[in-house]
Amino acid sequence: MSKPKITRATRPLTVEVESINEHGEAESTPIAGEHPLTIYIDKREIVTLMTLGQHPEALVLGYLRNQRLVPSIEHIAAVQVDWETGSAAVTTRKAVKDLTKKMSKRTVTTGCGQGTVFGDLMAEVDSIKLRDDVRLSESGLYALLDAVRRHETIYKSAGAVHGCALAAVNGDNADILHFVEDVGRHNAVDAIAGLMWLEDIDGSDKVFYTTGRLTSEMVIKAAQMRIPFLVSRSGLTQMGHDVALRTGITMIGRAVNKHYLLFTGRERFVKPISLTAFA
Repeated sequence: MSKPKITRATRPLTVEVESINEHGEAESTPIAGEHPLTIYIDKREIVTLMTLGQHPEALVLGYLRNQRLVPSIEHIAAVQVDWETGSAAVTTRKAVKDLTKKMSKRTVTTGCGQGTVFGDLMAEVDSIKLRDDVRLSESGLYALLDAVRRHETIYKSAGAVHGCALAAVNGDNADILHFVEDVGRHNAVDAIAGLMWLEDIDGSDKVFYTTGRLTSEMVIKAAQMRIPFLVSRSGLTQMGHDVALRTGITMIGRAVNKHYLLFTGRERFVKPISLTAFA
């Protein structure tokens, strides 16, 4: 696979500002960064994203992947991020087909910061096939939640961000492969999609975790990455539930500590048999 040339233009993730606490005392307080980043494909403006700037090149790649604006990473020659101009210049190896048609339909999503979905991605939902021979145990879920809880995050110091994690869960062990935070959860999931492209990571046996609610956009993006397990500490929307049923994804919400709610895809979830059931 021919990987694109990319910059490494990570921004400072937090900045210090002065605040006054409840005692009238001045404090230096970290707050999350937020920066506009306009994506251009072969000099054509596509969209402006508001981002923390943790993985800007991966964010751009993942956005193009999840919006189906480019068919594969092999089509991209370079991604160059310049924070002085707030731009991400994407150069392709050959012109993107039907770009105007794909951009003609825009849907403003429920994502934080008002994400935008191009094209009719919902029409592709029924063509997505996820593996049905993989399993997630209850103990593996608990291991994932514990790993996420112990992960050092921007949220712990500054708040105001959402986090997403890609994990490999084997039995009782959970290994976080990538953890990305951003001002919007749709940015965080796109950045992970971009990292998966860059590192050629197969999502068909992985678990995706998000701190944000499970909307239709989140379910579609996880399914597009062929990830069969979607976990959130938050709730879900009706359309998110409908899309989860259509894709057959295993969706778990309200997952905090030892509590969770299994909504769809229960055939992949393995729960220990209670001895009291045979009493």
